Amino acid sequence: MLVDTASLYFRAFYGLPDSLRAADGTPVNAVRGLLDFLARFIAEYRPTELACCWDNDWRPQWRVDLLPSYKTHRVSDTAPSSVVGAGGVGAETGLGEDSPDGLTPQVPIIVDVLSALGFAVVGRDGYEADDVIATMSERADGPVDIITGDRDLFQLVDDERAVRVLYLGRGVRNHERIDNAWVRNRYGVDARQYAEFASLRGDPSDGIPGVPGVGEKTAASLLNAHGDLAAVLAAASQPKPPIAAGVVAKLGAAIDYLAVGPEVVRVIRDIALEAADLTLPKRPADPERFAELAERWSLGSAAERIVAALAKN
Repeated sequence: MLVDTASLYFRAFYGLPDSLRAADGTPVNAVRGLLDFLARFIAEYRPTELACCWDNDWRPQWRVDLLPSYKTHRVSDTAPSSVVGAGGVGAETGLGEDSPDGLTPQVPIIVDVLSALGFAVVGRDGYEADDVIATMSERADGPVDIITGDRDLFQLVDDERAVRVLYLGRGVRNHERIDNAWVRNRYGVDARQYAEFASLRGDPSDGIPGVPGVGEKTAASLLNAHGDLAAVLAAASQPKPPIAAGVVAKLGAAIDYLAVGPEVVRVIRDIALEAADLTLPKRPADPERFAELAERWSLGSAAERIVAALAKN
């Protein structure tokens, strides 16, 4: 089980009231919500291994160098430099991500709590959690469940290797199990084509412009007819292209973007990661520390539920 940790704690923050606070007034809705979400997924799917994947760099410089618009609208100069991760700052760039004031101070608490539980927190400077998830998924020797609210990770779905996404688009309670048939039914392409499909269509939430005038249906039809983006562009460059003239013109106008867009959207599957023990513990690795944190941060029933889920797994 590979967890897109920031995806869960952002969702928890926005889904639970900020009246959930510790005795000193610190908001803990993201911490409590994350523990509840993890307890739910552990109880339902009973993984033997689990990694909480981390955005050491939520906006890596190498992606920005390729596409300057990448996540530009989410940059903020207000995040404390000591808080590394989504909702904080990038480990290499030092740039902060625009996030609610109440979320950023919870990120270090989340790290402490996960550590006390004995959950592996895995990240790599210069890369996003998506890249960590992709690499760990590639190296897994058994079925993989990826928990995320990010559609970009649909590109990792692989029925033959039993890699699927537990997608939070409709909420944690109503999460969907994404396999290749689901991707094809929803978008008209196979999961292996999703990154290039998304590059053509664009994604404003990440500053991915896409090809102006090319929507989902056109992107899917191009990839289905030709297989991949390289073949699409090769067909469009023929003297008598088997593609509508208007679409050829749109692709031509966006040719510089198409040279880099897919590389930005495509996750990296072979980054160097330090070895980590992913074995899911049956109880908190440091029970005294976990109890101390639970009391200090008023984690209450959320702490009880995660401990119960581990004991039953």
